[in-house]
Amino acid sequence: MTDGTSRVSFGARLHGAVRARGNLCVGIDPHPALLDAWGLGVNAVGVREFSRRSLEAFGDLVPAIKPQVAFFEEHGSGGFAVLEEVLASIVEAGALSIADAKRGDIGSTMAGYARAWLAEGSPLACDALTVSPYLGVASLDAAFDAATANDRGLFVLARTSNPEAVGLQAATGPSGTVAQMVVDEVGHRNAASGPGAPGSFGVVVGATVAEPPRLDDLSGPVLMPGVGEQGGTAEDVRRIAGPALPRTLVNVSRHVLRSGPDVGAMRAVVRDLAETYRFAESD
Repeated sequence: MTDGTSRVSFGARLHGAVRARGNLCVGIDPHPALLDAWGLGVNAVGVREFSRRSLEAFGDLVPAIKPQVAFFEEHGSGGFAVLEEVLASIVEAGALSIADAKRGDIGSTMAGYARAWLAEGSPLACDALTVSPYLGVASLDAAFDAATANDRGLFVLARTSNPEAVGLQAATGPSGTVAQMVVDEVGHRNAASGPGAPGSFGVVVGATVAEPPRLDDLSGPVLMPGVGEQGGTAEDVRRIAGPALPRTLVNVSRHVLRSGPDVGAMRAVVRDLAETYRFAESD
């Protein structure tokens, strides 16, 4: 993001946010079952209140907040209007926004997605966007270019923890697994930032993956779901992240949100998790 006088990359902003607030990233996932459990309507009005309470609970505690776009999108234009409000409110809370949209396409279509989520002035502009590389990492060039031009970031799906992913992402070829090829390509793009500069392009790797890709040369951030109720532990995070640990965001969503709708209860859970998943530079 730019202010007309200075440029601060997403990688650098994330580095500062993690140093200040730790490694925990909390999702805002207004799933219909959670809306119902909170006594809210399964509609855009319920999603707005759900998001408001969530931001009140942890907006000032964590370095990054990840709205799950699908749960806003299912409510049409009203849901997208709420998402625009949420993305703006995350900025006001001093956190970084990661829109979990998992966009992935080719050519002019990918360029359209890039403008929607990464262009300065777009109502959906986020600090970082999740994208899918499984049409080829190069198919995401428009997103890489837009992120670079606007000082934003990307998190590229590499090795996810869902069981359906194994056959594709763990398939091997001359350069190793498909997931490793994705990580390596993202690392090459970060290398263009120059030695020592925090890369703005990250990968998504699940905390429950038994044989994860190597992250040694990524030089960028890692978004790691799968801890807590899904079985991943702090030790799993350390094992998988390796040297990328200080740049790793540990994502937790429903474990926090199920303690709602009480703001104080959610806040207490986030404080505990933030201590568990705070990794110092020397760890």
